[in-house]
Amino acid sequence: MPAIQHSGRGHRSRRALADINVVPYIDVMLVLLIIFMVTAPLITPTMVKLPTVGNAPQAPTTLVQVTIRSDATMQVELRDPKQQGGKPQAAAEPVTIATLPQSVQQLASDAGTNLGDMPVLIAADKDVKYDAVMRVLDTLKRHGVQRVGLAVKGTK
Repeated sequence: MPAIQHSGRGHRSRRALADINVVPYIDVMLVLLIIFMVTAPLITPTMVKLPTVGNAPQAPTTLVQVTIRSDATMQVELRDPKQQGGKPQAAAEPVTIATLPQSVQQLASDAGTNLGDMPVLIAADKDVKYDAVMRVLDTLKRHGVQRVGLAVKGTK
């Protein structure tokens, strides 16, 4: 009988392995899940301490008040009980965000103090956007005002 000759390539063809062994990946995912489940209760969440109206401190008697109205206009006034017979000064001058630092500086020097020592109170209508209040606060801080507060209405 004649011998069967095999060609150089052979009759068996190799096919590509398309299977991926996912068992190691599942093991890694389960270990990570256990690590996160154990460490999650140990992480303390950051608590934001929001000011409450009930225990808000009284504003100083002499201060510069910046009033932001709902139509985006601003007024600056000096509240000083020592001037005008003990009554707070009622004359408020309209300002823009660009002229705000100069107006506060002028009113602080009128009260006999510098800009860093004069407390500034921001009073805004409840319809004023948060962005407008933050722009005023940022402008005052960038120009050297150290003591800035927000006016609140009491619950009495």
